[in-house]
Amino acid sequence: MTESEARELLLSALAEIAPEADGAALDGDAELSEQLDIDSMDFLNLITALSARTGLEIPELDYPRLRTLDDGVAYLTGAQRP
Repeated sequence: MTESEARELLLSALAEIAPEADGAALDGDAELSEQLDIDSMDFLNLITALSARTGLEIPELDYPRLRTLDDGVAYLTGAQRP
């Protein structure tokens, strides 16, 4: 998966969780929870959506690696499919 594809996938999943958010205005280095005012359940919904769309199993230990948009892109482009 390319960086562009990963970013588009993340923004699409985020749009379902926080539809009022402007994906183009997100700071890639800032925490998603703070920018979008999402709680832990919303974050779990994001993880579930990413897993469903990619077929990747994202272990709980990796959740901190998805805190920002740029972190999520890096994770998705470096993750190996099962």
